[in-house]
Amino acid sequence: MEEFSPRILPLLWRRHVPARKPVGRPPRLTVDVVVATAIRVADAEGLEAASMARVATELSVATMSLYTYAPSRPELVDLMVDDVLWARDLTTGGSFRERVGYYAGRTFAMYRAHPWLAEVSRARPPIGPGMLAEIEFMLAAVATLGLPVRRLSPAATAITSWITAAARQEAESVLLRRTTGLSTDEWWLQRGEMWESWFDVERHPTMTSIWNAGAFDRGGDEQAQDAYEFGLDLLLRGIEGSVEGDDRVS
Repeated sequence: MEEFSPRILPLLWRRHVPARKPVGRPPRLTVDVVVATAIRVADAEGLEAASMARVATELSVATMSLYTYAPSRPELVDLMVDDVLWARDLTTGGSFRERVGYYAGRTFAMYRAHPWLAEVSRARPPIGPGMLAEIEFMLAAVATLGLPVRRLSPAATAITSWITAAARQEAESVLLRRTTGLSTDEWWLQRGEMWESWFDVERHPTMTSIWNAGAFDRGGDEQAQDAYEFGLDLLLRGIEGSVEGDDRVS
């Protein structure tokens, strides 16, 4: 069973409580410095590279000294994740669509700057200010439509899940390109023999008709972007269209 360290919560919320005034000489290391260093290593070389030992080396300190600032490697990753989530600065207003567009832009930018995020599960996120800021922002965006309270969370979760999934997939492609040296299109091209030797047009008539119509001519990244934009527009129109009759709050 995974152990829970109660130290992680005050560390996550360290910037949101009054800081104690240091007594004597200020410490050379702080939680912020340790986390920022780990993020820098992960950005350049991947999440696995940001080990406690590697971060200690970057800071020219003993590895054990880092445990004063992060209880363990998993807690360090939690701190890294919440820091980059918080850095999105989800504070803008505007219409429902404007807020969703802002969230999408900031989220894609975040994953492009920190592709290692795609290696971290979102099933049990760090319960810090970055994650709560995301939840509050999208709930407030959906609330502008006048949806009933019981539908705010499902609608907000649907939107954030769709956008985040697309951003994560893009980041995964970046990581795979780093490790394999191949772009998505190059990877498919290597497997082109499958279409010539094993693809059966009679078993896949719909795919064949779409192929013949030229709908698969665009690159994989372009197709993924088209699918994302098409799906997001349908999702938003569906949520907007659900606000009618007795469902609208006063």
